[in-house]
Amino acid sequence: MQKELTAIQKDILDFLIDQIKGKGIPPTLADVAKHFGYKNRATVQQHFQAIEKKGYIRKSPKLSRGIELTLEDKYFVPRPILGEVAAGNPLTIYPDAIDTVKLPTIAKMPQDSFLLRVKGDSLKDAYIFSGDIVIVNPNLEPKNGQIVVAILNDAAVVKRFYKKRSEIELASENPEYKTIVIDKKYPSFKIVGIVVGIYRSMEKRAG
Repeated sequence: MQKELTAIQKDILDFLIDQIKGKGIPPTLADVAKHFGYKNRATVQQHFQAIEKKGYIRKSPKLSRGIELTLEDKYFVPRPILGEVAAGNPLTIYPDAIDTVKLPTIAKMPQDSFLLRVKGDSLKDAYIFSGDIVIVNPNLEPKNGQIVVAILNDAAVVKRFYKKRSEIELASENPEYKTIVIDKKYPSFKIVGIVVGIYRSMEKRAG
């Protein structure tokens, strides 16, 4: 059974989760010591032992990177929401985080990916609703039929992407909204990234 972590234990666990989820491998004692400014690795080892006793990790003493997350589906990590993206009329992406959301650690966050909150109902038939959080990967090339986040005339939209011979179509999943058609060379258009995941708080939707 998990016990409550101290503030520093939670910070170290968050760092472990970020490293494991972001890089695919856990950090070494030296990595953690350097990140938190500890001169003695034994201090890190003590924190690891306390976190392990509280049920959040499992450590193999024979491996320098032998750390495994446990009960990770029940652990939530705060992530910044960088702005709102319109499923309807375009909205602005803000330069700084406008909010945070606690995502479960099982939610995959690819490297460099970021979160945006959806506003509007033009993708409701794709089961993306107003208030949902979308995980956006900026490192993928869009393919026809994928849901993308794009900047159009300095505003952000989330739509289904289709590339034609000389045009790009940004389609809704709601018959009340018309498809946006733009020229491929239109200077005020840019794909920001591909939507690779959706997170919805059932508690908020129920409220």
